[in-house]
Amino acid sequence: MSPINILIVDDHPLFRSGIRWSLEQNPQFVIVGEAADGSEALRLADELSPDVILVDLSLPGMNGLEVARALKRRQPQAGVIILTMHQDDEQLFNAIRAGASAYCTKDIEPEQLIDVITRVARGEYLINEMVLSRPFVASRVLDQFRELSRLDRTSSGFFSPLTPREIEILDCVARGYSNKEIAQALNISDQTVKNHITSILRKLAVNDRTQAVIYALRHGWIKLEDTEDSLPGPAPSFGRERGRR
Repeated sequence: MSPINILIVDDHPLFRSGIRWSLEQNPQFVIVGEAADGSEALRLADELSPDVILVDLSLPGMNGLEVARALKRRQPQAGVIILTMHQDDEQLFNAIRAGASAYCTKDIEPEQLIDVITRVARGEYLINEMVLSRPFVASRVLDQFRELSRLDRTSSGFFSPLTPREIEILDCVARGYSNKEIAQALNISDQTVKNHITSILRKLAVNDRTQAVIYALRHGWIKLEDTEDSLPGPAPSFGRERGRR
């Protein structure tokens, strides 16, 4: 199994050392770098191309959400995990919009963090699971998609830069499928799904999966009402009525 390369972004040296020590107990993990602020995080991410990036929510200068958004724009294949002192529904919603794959409090047990990192490296979006237990966040996400679905799609006849397969994958993303669930639904490999999503983000010049779906909705390439039963496969982890990424 290939090692999982990890970048740690936190402005507290002691906390970074603690995470490094905990994660290095797992031989599958390689800590490729540490950053104390957003600028350094972006530079190291470009240089090292990590698989997973742990980002503290409260960073000096650029905050963690701004850093996460910039990281997903520059390294769309990397999974970003937001670390925070306290759970907050508003910040969770913002983390979803920033393209984070997971949102964890800093008192998480090392074994749990190891599991989160491993799953995020596989392309899973664990942040979906948190939304299920946060009605406020789920409602806001749903409202955002309902509003977009009502927009006048005057540009729906425009040429789509996406291939038919990429449109299929965006349909799955809109239903809340993880990369693994998309692979199962479309009978392709997890790596193929990752490659397609990277291509989609690049073609649409967007930061993350949510923005890609919003872009596709605005242009009429996919429709929320079509995602209920247009695709095969297992039910998404987020829940069909939520329509999230």
